[in-house]
Amino acid sequence: MRRKITGKRVWAAVKLSLATAVAAFFAVLFLTPIVLTITNSFMSASEISANYGTVFATTETGGKVYISEKVNLKFIPDMVSFSQYSTVLLKSPDYLLKFWNSVILVVPIVFFQLLVASLASYGFARYNGKLRQIIFFVYIILMLMPYQVTLVPNYLVSEWLNILDSYWAIWLPGIFSPFAVFLLTKFMKRIPVSVIEAAQIDGAGEWQIFRRICMPLCKGALCSAAILVFIDYWNMVEQPLILLSDAEKHPLSVFLSKINSGEIGLAFAVATIYMVPSLLIFLYGEEYLVEGITSQGGIKG
Repeated sequence: MRRKITGKRVWAAVKLSLATAVAAFFAVLFLTPIVLTITNSFMSASEISANYGTVFATTETGGKVYISEKVNLKFIPDMVSFSQYSTVLLKSPDYLLKFWNSVILVVPIVFFQLLVASLASYGFARYNGKLRQIIFFVYIILMLMPYQVTLVPNYLVSEWLNILDSYWAIWLPGIFSPFAVFLLTKFMKRIPVSVIEAAQIDGAGEWQIFRRICMPLCKGALCSAAILVFIDYWNMVEQPLILLSDAEKHPLSVFLSKINSGEIGLAFAVATIYMVPSLLIFLYGEEYLVEGITSQGGIKG
């Protein structure tokens, strides 16, 4: 019996070690581009061009150059240089302008999408009926569609509303996106009915139930939705390119998608700066993100 127990423990330890090794391998694999971007942002322009110039080089006709040699991936610069950050932060205000364009575009979408989703989700969770089921089913269908499919209708509607080339062309589709509604509805429906009934017995109205019971219990789901929505729209590229013809209104993500051979070093620095808000928000709200996705709702004892 002892041998069997010892064998099971050894096998469990082996499986745990293998799982840890696999997880560590994929963690290193996924973190490598981030580390490479951060470290290369401290290289000088000449060193970056020497290491990666052939990757971004183009022919006279605009085509890509065939890379006949191995690319030299360097994680440690020969000499630390802050020239890229100096250019981005001090010498060229265009990059900071595009950064603030990203903030102006994304923050209202996150705030108002959560506001609309909170009210809509409360209605979907509290009331049943065929009309409610049909509307919620339509929401699910819209959520399953990739944004490339809805981009053309959004363009036509924006043109009809005469809001093309303005921030409203980005704000309105984002504010009424169905993702947060779906997430919050599923969370609110897990709140015990007995809690709401007890509040009704005490004389609470719908607004009080929504504000004092549902919203505090959905704090984790709200933070999860805020993080996911922020990251999604922080990295948007197609929407600004199609709906905003004025390049001065484009977010910084559009610049990162159009790197040319003369801006490789700046792209590393800009990408590093652009990662900071997403990383800070994720690290700050990591516990809420996990809680909002995995929690079954209800009140903790």
